Amino acid sequence: MAGITTDGSPLDPVPIAEVFGDIRHQIGEFHTIAERTKAILRAVAKVRKALAAGLPKPKRGRPSKATPRAARRQKRIQQRIADLFEPRHLFVQHGLTPAERTTLRHITRGLPKLRALREIMNQVYSASGGFDRRCRTDTALAKLAKLRRRVRRFKAVGRTLQKLFSPNLEKALVFLDDSRTPDP
Repeated sequence: MAGITTDGSPLDPVPIAEVFGDIRHQIGEFHTIAERTKAILRAVAKVRKALAAGLPKPKRGRPSKATPRAARRQKRIQQRIADLFEPRHLFVQHGLTPAERTTLRHITRGLPKLRALREIMNQVYSASGGFDRRCRTDTALAKLAKLRRRVRRFKAVGRTLQKLFSPNLEKALVFLDDSRTPDP
């Protein structure tokens, strides 16, 4: 049985059907992981923006005794935003060193949503990401369903990760059952 692998463009299905007829269509693993990575980084940016929106506004007029306290609070929040921006790649990086894990734990302190994002990305990169050649399509689809259930629990970031609910992910798992595809 023949098949074709593409990047998942919405323009692909019609020309593929015209040229090749009824053929199995798979979305490339690279493209699906790239979509997931972008979604995770968007969710991190959303949390940063929410922190920035919560910055206290300095009052106009003569400074009072509360002003230094508000200034310190504002400085702490701005530092937290900067801390989330610089090492944002740690949320999507494939393997983390112990030092990077410590940094990630430090910058996500008090932000369980962000820790959950990293755990979701770990799941994407692990065998449960769906692309493990040792499992069959049914097993990979079950693992994908588990990942989707986990994402649904986090309402605030769940909307940002809508790519995980795309039917293209199922297309990325088409050839797991094909015996002619070589194992990695």
